[in-house]
Amino acid sequence: MTSSLPSAAAPLSQTNAITCDVEDWFQVQAFARAIPRERWETLPRRVEENMDRVLGAFDAAGVVGTFFTLGWVAERHPRLIRRIVAAGHELASHGHGHELAHDLTKEAFRADVRRAKHVLEDAGGVPVLGYRAPTFSIGPRNAWAHDVLHEEGYRYSSSVFPIRHDLYGDPAAPRFPYRPGGGTLLELPMTTVRVGGRNLPCSGGGWFRLVPYAVFRAGLRRFNMRERAPGVFYFHPWEIDPGQPHVREAGVLSRFRHRVNLGAMAGRLDRLLRDFRWDRMDRVFAAALAGV
Repeated sequence: MTSSLPSAAAPLSQTNAITCDVEDWFQVQAFARAIPRERWETLPRRVEENMDRVLGAFDAAGVVGTFFTLGWVAERHPRLIRRIVAAGHELASHGHGHELAHDLTKEAFRADVRRAKHVLEDAGGVPVLGYRAPTFSIGPRNAWAHDVLHEEGYRYSSSVFPIRHDLYGDPAAPRFPYRPGGGTLLELPMTTVRVGGRNLPCSGGGWFRLVPYAVFRAGLRRFNMRERAPGVFYFHPWEIDPGQPHVREAGVLSRFRHRVNLGAMAGRLDRLLRDFRWDRMDRVFAAALAGV
């Protein structure tokens, strides 16, 4: 059972939440079988260089957002974490080791989110209140995860994608902010548009790179106008890096999903930053977080 929150009337010039899942090119789920985590330390890290470009694009557009960051990255790049905070962005957690939440026991999940929160707060010097599960891996089979997040000091999660997908998703989940099980933690699901009785993704990621930019822009505008609610957009720093190594050991579908239109992503991101109004998750959803 869930406790839904009514959405307040929103102006057509709606402010949306822009988010970045800070992880490196070799940590994505599409390459989990091809690149075991034991190899991570042997591979060239590109996350800080890519984040230089991301932070520069945000600064040029006068935009601040939320950066869901791996504890693993924060341990190795504490200067990057301080830069994120110093630029006025919200620092949030993407867990520590990019392990799927539904593959972990309750105890292992607790240890992962606790470690990430500690590492991020230590590096950034600010409270970390938000969490996003790797590959949106919170759903019906691990509904207990929301309770664990609350117990570990998180105030919100953005880990549920209400679509049908071969790797993730819960099409039966609410499309708007809600409190799972009537609890305290707020879940801020990824944005979808309703077409033909189905939820279609309108949140970023691979879909943003795959469809024409005009189609995505129209979808998000339609969501803002029809639902009168803020949307949530996400991307990764590796998505603006077409020069990253090829992972030939991965399957054809995995390689396609990862590399499709990488060369166009930086330009698309620049357009998106200017075509909509954006802010941090904690400010866009401040009323819901306050329980209003």
